[in-house]
Amino acid sequence: MADFTLRISPNITLGSYTASRLGQFVQEWGTRFMLILDPVLGEYGISDKLKKSLSDRNIEFFVFDEIPSAADTTVLQTALELARKAHIHGVISAGGQKTENLGRAVATLIHESHSVYDYLDGATPVSGALPLICVPTTMHDLFLFADKTPIIDARTKKLKLLPIRQNTCKLALFDPNLCVSLTENQVSSISLQMLCIAIESYISQKACFFSDTINEKAIELLSCGLDSKPSLTTAVPPEQLLIQGGCMASLAAGMSPAGAASLLACTINAKYKLPRSVVTTILFPYIIEDAAKYKSDKLAKVARILNVASDTSSNDTAVNALVESVRERIAIANLPARLKDMGVSIEQLALAAENAGQLELMTSLPRSMSADELFDLIKQAY
Repeated sequence: MADFTLRISPNITLGSYTASRLGQFVQEWGTRFMLILDPVLGEYGISDKLKKSLSDRNIEFFVFDEIPSAADTTVLQTALELARKAHIHGVISAGGQKTENLGRAVATLIHESHSVYDYLDGATPVSGALPLICVPTTMHDLFLFADKTPIIDARTKKLKLLPIRQNTCKLALFDPNLCVSLTENQVSSISLQMLCIAIESYISQKACFFSDTINEKAIELLSCGLDSKPSLTTAVPPEQLLIQGGCMASLAAGMSPAGAASLLACTINAKYKLPRSVVTTILFPYIIEDAAKYKSDKLAKVARILNVASDTSSNDTAVNALVESVRERIAIANLPARLKDMGVSIEQLALAAENAGQLELMTSLPRSMSADELFDLIKQAY
């Protein structure tokens, strides 16, 4: 067994109304910040609440919310230019994954002298990063605890992974009240996406006893949240169960990266702007069927945690029950079941599979796979 080393970073604060204390938390790292906001947050009053929390503590900040449907290198260069001119002490990012990805990139590259594209093409950042405070508003962030963050190369529309300096993110602030901007359909797809991430991480080649423990609890919490069940000890609201499960799944994915569905969803989103959560959900049952050939014991345990199989059922029976349970959840949530329902051609998806095959996350998949094998998964789900 390989040595196990645990480094906890960043600090995590999770609870209702914690976002109202944002100004209190960030004082530890400075008094002048760049506040990166998802534009949609303004429609629900969330932006005003975050800004008020900072203003009430006399924290100086400027807002950057010029973020289109995806944050690519053009947006990153604009954000970096503004951040450098403002001589900020740190970066606060609030929103979904595109906003968090942008925040991580700005905090990492602000003191670097080379082009953004040099780092996307393999150069390693060497200067110190600025403190980063992340405020996820969609209960999930696949790369929140990872050592890389995805950025779309504006030249090619391909996804690339930017190395992130260790300990860049100082605080991850989870507040279930910030999820009010999500529709019921979005909550369903994101919850299923997080369940898929937890299972992919659970069967990853890089899984360890610690990531397994976290993922098993994440799966339990997400299941209770999806089924609107109270927790085992207290009547915790479903939205809080989901954000707890999402936080734990993200934490585990930082140690044991998620798999093919998550990877393909990122590259498809980069090229065609399709929602990552919906694409992941469509691929979810096919990922389980593929992994059943070599990870049936772990998948059977997942089925039992989700209470879709009994302790006495065989592994094959339990895995089949897990696949049918996922498909049933997709149908109940009225989510698309096929990639062709997303308005893209199979030829377009071939380019996304090719992009995914070029990323180093391929080495952490549950089994060794090529870009052609990723495309085979897409064809099954098409």
